Amino acid sequence: MTDAAIVGTGPNGLAAAVTLARAGLQVSLHEKADTVGGGLRTTALFDSDVQHDVCSAVHPMAAASAFFRRFDLPARGVRLLQPDMPYAHPLPDGRAAAAWRDLTRTAEQLGADGPRWERLMRPLVSRSTAVVDLILASQRTLPGDPVTPLVLAPRMLAHATNRTPFTTDEAAALLTGVAAHAVGKLPSPASAAVAMLLAHTAHSSGWPLPEGGSARIAEAMVADIAAHGGTVHTGHHVRDLAELGDVPLVLLDVGPKEFLALAGQRLPAGYRRALGRYRYGPGAAKADFLVDGPVPWANPLVGRAGTVHLGGTRADILRQETATAAGERVPDPFLLVVDPTVTDPSRAVGGKRPVWAYAHVPNGDTRDPVELIRDRIERYAPGFTDTILASRGRSAAEFEAYNPNYVGGDIAAGALTLRQSLARPTLRWNPYATPLPGVYLCSAATPPGPSVHGMCGHLAALSALRRHHGIRTAPDLSPGPERARGCGSEELPELPHSAGG
Repeated sequence: MTDAAIVGTGPNGLAAAVTLARAGLQVSLHEKADTVGGGLRTTALFDSDVQHDVCSAVHPMAAASAFFRRFDLPARGVRLLQPDMPYAHPLPDGRAAAAWRDLTRTAEQLGADGPRWERLMRPLVSRSTAVVDLILASQRTLPGDPVTPLVLAPRMLAHATNRTPFTTDEAAALLTGVAAHAVGKLPSPASAAVAMLLAHTAHSSGWPLPEGGSARIAEAMVADIAAHGGTVHTGHHVRDLAELGDVPLVLLDVGPKEFLALAGQRLPAGYRRALGRYRYGPGAAKADFLVDGPVPWANPLVGRAGTVHLGGTRADILRQETATAAGERVPDPFLLVVDPTVTDPSRAVGGKRPVWAYAHVPNGDTRDPVELIRDRIERYAPGFTDTILASRGRSAAEFEAYNPNYVGGDIAAGALTLRQSLARPTLRWNPYATPLPGVYLCSAATPPGPSVHGMCGHLAALSALRRHHGIRTAPDLSPGPERARGCGSEELPELPHSAGG
């Protein structure tokens, strides 16, 4: 008999399944696509030997989040390769700023702003695990460590306004480029939180790329689920909750829009209205390139980075992101660019290599982004066009067709605003429970939100275990057959018991 059904096999659906299966439940997963993974898919697009990451490519949270720390990807054979320079930010005049794993080295190369960068980051780096766990929590529990909020809060507040403590273009742009990962109006409290989280991890747990591509993470999770009795059904599009039968627990790795379609009139009218008010943010449009050499960055320093942010100065980025969030098409959108071969040489085959790039665009934008992205890269890397052997674009609108959770191309599965950080997807004490008995949401539309950290699924599963099985200690997630169905000593977070929230 199936004890729990999971709909959707993105990182959070897989994390929920791992957690439940490790607690001894018989779990079945249902995936619309022919392969699992959601944002963790890797495939050949143009050349059978060259693998491209379909969505995510770089995974800071796969090295940092509580779920993945306990799951221990390296012990399962997933090599998380670390670039010495996690990210770089070229400026239009040829200068560039770089964030190295070594915080001291970064500060030294930021000149007059070096001491300021050091003072901003050092306290976060020294408490990195606590900072990550605080930001990637359910937002419904008090932190066990009272000092970390006191370290984090003033730094977030200082960078949630238009003012910046930095005096150089390099340092100001370097941090603002990280804040732009929030994909929305800049600056904001949410973007400040994202900036503090991602910028400090560059100097601590890093911004790794899984050797061979993002799918290696999903494969390790599926292997663990199977080892603990779980089953995966791909090519199965669940259109109505009734299709799952009388399963005691259902965890949905879907967003509010998809949940409304699955549950329909079963949901109370007030809850349906609340889900209908859920806001989505700007879209992402992606271009994949097959190239015959490294990206010819005008500033050679940039070519050493695992991730490159293209947005110009801080003022440029604030303008671009705010206009895009307002639905305007800007000619110079913010870009994230990754040449995986810089960090993982195995990704280049016969001189050919993949290049991955996202542009931030208005929600629902229908433009093919290839030309837009190519021209933006060419601005900072003259001659890039001549290296391209093949290309493919996916508009923001097409991203929703690929994954219904990405409404209008919103890969964050919901606008990252202060209100929606606390009311994600609705204002409920238990954000994972729904009014339907035994039905939980576990997607990035629940706390702590987007990124490949697995915490939405993990926390939803822990809530379900407490409420429905009386399990008050989290299952051991570490690899090793001797721990197959054991439970650890970690107390579950104090989430409400009521499935009604």
